[in-house]
Amino acid sequence: MTLEIERKFLVEGDFRPFAASASHIVQGYICAERGRTVRVRLRDEAGFLTIKGPSTDDGLSRSEFEYPVSADDARALLRLCQGGIIDKTRWLVPMADGHTFEVDEFHGDNAGLIVAEVELGSTEEDFVRPEWIGKEVTGDRRYYNSQLRAQPYKSWNL
Repeated sequence: MTLEIERKFLVEGDFRPFAASASHIVQGYICAERGRTVRVRLRDEAGFLTIKGPSTDDGLSRSEFEYPVSADDARALLRLCQGGIIDKTRWLVPMADGHTFEVDEFHGDNAGLIVAEVELGSTEEDFVRPEWIGKEVTGDRRYYNSQLRAQPYKSWNL
């Protein structure tokens, strides 16, 4: 079993000058219930099927299983997903301390939302917080992609 440990933050500055790469992601959910999700993702021309278990109470970690599928299979599986597709650009921003932030710039119904995640080896692991990072939203379910599918950012009362 793979354990995903990550922290999530809002982005409040310009990260693009530091980005090493970007890719386009379209993803949907075959199952998006509390405690389990089954996600289909097309990242550029690579397909993936991901199964995630329940998050810990603090939202820092959960089990994750990811499997490659063909791009054609991913496109077919996306047609089977529950309503609401996530469309985003993922920027990879490497840091001098060896960590890489994955910055998701959302499009469509979630346009205007930019979130950064950093994966860690343990819940206590230290990392450098770049100047463009803002408020931590780890564990805030509104920022889970599965929730953004059902409650898009454009519908929030900010």
